[in-house]
Amino acid sequence: MHIGITLKINNYKRMKFTDEIRQQLKNELKFSASRSSGPGGQNVNKVNTRVELRFPVLLSTILADEQKKILLQKLKNRMNSEGELLIFSDVERSQLRNKEKTITIFFQLIEKALTPAKKRLKTKPTASSKQKRLQNKKQHAQKKEWRKRPEL
Repeated sequence: MHIGITLKINNYKRMKFTDEIRQQLKNELKFSASRSSGPGGQNVNKVNTRVELRFPVLLSTILADEQKKILLQKLKNRMNSEGELLIFSDVERSQLRNKEKTITIFFQLIEKALTPAKKRLKTKPTASSKQKRLQNKKQHAQKKEWRKRPEL
């Protein structure tokens, strides 16, 4: 199955998901809620507002094997031992807003991880930059020369 579309901007490919793919990925997400330590006063002690998003990367039917490898490698610090991507949010007072926040973070992480690194273009210094560097070196050497004792 084809995942997302690739936009070419200045010879740089950026991963973007289509709405259809986003919806299919959302169906593979698992959510759980627990008590939050964030803002909310008594609300924190009574309501489960902290949201935990779990995405089983290895069990995903939408992602290709190569994409799964990339995600496991690049997001390994956010994975548990079962190969699930974990994202938490307890910033907001509402469970719904925390859930939306985890989904947003999830798509940002996945898109960034699947975006290939931009290749560095080798550049050479311009003639004017070479000239400025040599001029600065001469000024610095002259300053050092003036600090010496005069010869008698």
